[in-house]
Amino acid sequence: MENYKLIAYTDPKSPISEAYRTLRTNIQFSSLDNPIRTIIVTSSGPGEGKTTTTINLAIAMAQSGSKVLLIDGDLRKPKLHKIFKTSNQVGLTNILVNELDYKEGVYSSHIEKLDILPAGVIPPNPSELLASNKMKQFLNNVKKDYDYIMVDTPPVAVVTDASILSTIVDGTLLVCASGQVPIEVATRAKALLENVKANIIGVVLNKIPINERNYSQYYYYSYYAEDESTTNKKRNKKRNKKKNKRVKANG
Repeated sequence: MENYKLIAYTDPKSPISEAYRTLRTNIQFSSLDNPIRTIIVTSSGPGEGKTTTTINLAIAMAQSGSKVLLIDGDLRKPKLHKIFKTSNQVGLTNILVNELDYKEGVYSSHIEKLDILPAGVIPPNPSELLASNKMKQFLNNVKKDYDYIMVDTPPVAVVTDASILSTIVDGTLLVCASGQVPIEVATRAKALLENVKANIIGVVLNKIPINERNYSQYYYYSYYAEDESTTNKKRNKKRNKKKNKRVKANG
């Protein structure tokens, strides 16, 4: 298991983990009348952090008490089975092609309420498989057993898989790496999703430069330091009050 990929679990008090919890809250409150329960995460290109975002958002949701299924929908370069060190012999593709009970491919993670469904055998036709009615039926079935279904998908500007899946889920998150992805590429990724009428529920700006991240650290430090300062002032005031009473009594 690559711990650095699971920061919401390994370091829940870090500002990054707090950012994932904020993202979770924003999603949960974004549509109260029509709750968003099936979500895909994609990016414009490779290496922008979509898989890390998917995993940590799923962990944050599980930590709030929701039952979550994390699916590896990247049928070209699957990673989840490597990160969670599970088998990839039976996964999403096997369930769709062989019409298996989806529970045969699901693994319990070491994180409470978080289950994993790896990609399975890499197929020759990922796009056709994801566009099939079997995929729609599969998502409808798992929604009966889970509060949230998170799907990691390939970059939308590279292959069409994420665009296809975006039409059958409740929401789509687009991850953009700060300073890495050209604006025109990010814009094209957004346009590709809009062309199929995807419900883009947000854009996650990832890989913020260290000097900007320091601002976040300062913010959190200031926030808690202020509370601590207020608490100390109250404690000192109480202590001085008792001291004055003792002096008067002795005098």
